[in-house]
Amino acid sequence: MQSIVHVGPSRTKALLVCIFLGFSSGLPLFILYNLLSAWLKSEGVDLKAIGLFALVGMPYTWKFLWAPAMDRFKLPFLGRRRGWMVVTQIAVMLAVILMGQFNPSTEIWIVVFLASIVAFFSASQDIVVDAHRREWLTEGQMGSGTALFVNAYKLSTLVPGSLSLILSDIITWDWVFFITGLFMLPGILTTLLVSEPREYGPPPLTMKEAVIEPFKEFIHRSGWKHAALILLFIFLYKLGDSMASALATPFYIELGFTRTEIGIVAKNAGLWASILGGILGAYWMLKTGVNKGLWIFGVLQAVATFGFVVLAQSGPDLWVLSWVIGFEAITAGLGTAAFTAYLALETNPRFTATQFALFTSLSAVPRTFINALTGYIVEFTGWTNFFIICVVLALPGLMLLPKIAPWREEKKSPFEKTA
Repeated sequence: MQSIVHVGPSRTKALLVCIFLGFSSGLPLFILYNLLSAWLKSEGVDLKAIGLFALVGMPYTWKFLWAPAMDRFKLPFLGRRRGWMVVTQIAVMLAVILMGQFNPSTEIWIVVFLASIVAFFSASQDIVVDAHRREWLTEGQMGSGTALFVNAYKLSTLVPGSLSLILSDIITWDWVFFITGLFMLPGILTTLLVSEPREYGPPPLTMKEAVIEPFKEFIHRSGWKHAALILLFIFLYKLGDSMASALATPFYIELGFTRTEIGIVAKNAGLWASILGGILGAYWMLKTGVNKGLWIFGVLQAVATFGFVVLAQSGPDLWVLSWVIGFEAITAGLGTAAFTAYLALETNPRFTATQFALFTSLSAVPRTFINALTGYIVEFTGWTNFFIICVVLALPGLMLLPKIAPWREEKKSPFEKTA
């Protein structure tokens, strides 16, 4: 197998770009899952319908279907990666701003349509941002860069999950969505300033090659049994954590917290925890490597999910809320950082967009389809039992780690060596 010497950007530049692009990637998702759910709840939309809104996230699950086109075709400006990045970022910004101009209680289908547009272009942005990061960073920068990317991704929840909620008590929702949409501008500016990554061999020459070769290479690399095991692990690793956070904002509101309390207390706890998580994640990933990170952070992630059980029993206690959300912000970010770095190192850089999209699409299945059922599960079980179920569902992914990421081994990319 061919190894490629890759001389990447300086560490400072690499980490700064990862932070800004991580923020830009995370913002649309949290608009859909935090701000949108709070908006619908405040406008009197039924909790079951709010849960079903998770289905607008289907593009995150199916993005591997159009990822080959982003590997195959190059727009006539900014290069193969950056051209697609800026187009998707601008489209997300405009769709978010437009969504706030409608009333979800009387114009629900227009809101559904615009939310779907946000999800489609957000998922498309993820395809090309992930590809850019995989091709732009060196293997030595991948762990720490991914940790900061993921924590900036997580940190972006503070706009729709904190600032926007606070603003909604002061100004009308149309202005809330307008201001929220403008937070895509830092990502757009970063895209314009960052360099285009080098190409690892010629891009696919035909759509047939762009579609077939990435899947063929993945299956033949280690055999179909190991490939199936990897895909199962990708589906399970974040399942419990994803379900627990799906209805977090309606859960806080139903416990009796006001939107301002959620914005100030819960999300500020998340802010400092995310910053700490970003620093620790970048440091620990350099020291422990990806395999040990998957073990350590996966266990902590499950423990943090149990914190929601504690909160459900304690009621509207601001201190418990702060500790639970703060710990969840650290551990979820760390677990996602190790998980995303693992996905990157499993990706062949010649087919980055398609293979990375396949992996991240599969990891989004719980967030899209299973999370759509969370409202019904809560109605049937109550909040406490629901979060206990989430803790139990975190265990199967951890049980696959001895096969996927042995503790005493270190995950290395077979495709390149770092200069």
